[in-house]
Amino acid sequence: MTSGNAYFQPQDASQVPRYAGLSTFMRLPLVELERVGDIDIGLIGIPWDAGTTNRAGARHGPREVRNQSSLMRKVHHVSRIAPYDLARVADLGDVALPPMDLMVGLDAIEDFLARVHAAGVRPLSVGGDHLVTLPVFRGIARGAPLGMVHFDAHSDTNDSYFGGQRYTHGTPFRRAVEENLLDPKRTVQIGIRGSVYDPADLDFAKAVGIRVIHMEEVAARTDEDLLAEVRAIVGDASTYISFDVDCLDPCYAPGTGTPEIGGMTTLQAQHLVRGLQGLRLVGADVVEVSPPFDVGGMTSLVGATMAFELLCLLADTHARLGRLSVARSAA
Repeated sequence: MTSGNAYFQPQDASQVPRYAGLSTFMRLPLVELERVGDIDIGLIGIPWDAGTTNRAGARHGPREVRNQSSLMRKVHHVSRIAPYDLARVADLGDVALPPMDLMVGLDAIEDFLARVHAAGVRPLSVGGDHLVTLPVFRGIARGAPLGMVHFDAHSDTNDSYFGGQRYTHGTPFRRAVEENLLDPKRTVQIGIRGSVYDPADLDFAKAVGIRVIHMEEVAARTDEDLLAEVRAIVGDASTYISFDVDCLDPCYAPGTGTPEIGGMTTLQAQHLVRGLQGLRLVGADVVEVSPPFDVGGMTSLVGATMAFELLCLLADTHARLGRLSVARSAA
């Protein structure tokens, strides 16, 4: 934290050009984990794609999202939220992860997020494939299952792959429900589409009470109608937002591991995320940005922009509710 009552501010682009200086999320100061108590919202890179089942590359996502986040400014043009005036925000760096050992990686992410959570800090993570959300939940939701608003083309509630592998980017939310980290009856999945392996692939999600909203239904309803249902489902208890960039049509986000045509526009995704202002948020993430498949950095720019949208929501939550109460994993 800077002196007096001033909070960290992004590096001023009128003084240091955006292409210069160290690359951090939103051009914010880099704060070591040992100083996590000095901040209210921590931006965290999770450069890991050990859960990817086909097109790897999301391990490179955090670095490129950092680069593109230099294009973000200080005040949201619609909500007028100025996140750096509402909360102490900093880049906490990357979780140190082995690229080849899945179980060690899961533990390392959980340990890092548990330290962030114990300090009462709301995490905003950038992956990485979608398996990273499972150890994030393990770090912040043990003993107090969260609700979730989940933007994705895929439900990620499969049971296993490749003859019994239970930890992939297609299984995190089944595991989270089984481990009592995620409250399925307070979970909404938005934008689900694409072919499936088996007609029963969504049976688990529906059986436990997850509200699965296919993209065809999203397209047939107004954003306001959809948001009213989402708010009714998650209620006013602790909630997490997980944004997989493949919820977007690949013409907007080609750099992702499992693209599905027929998705949202970037504008519609922004409208829906903005409409979640006022929820009791404990954290959020952006996942599945895969720079090796990107075109001109456009998917990384999507990741950075959606991270800024989520940051504004988290800062608004902090301004309304203060720091997290770690005793019951709720804001």
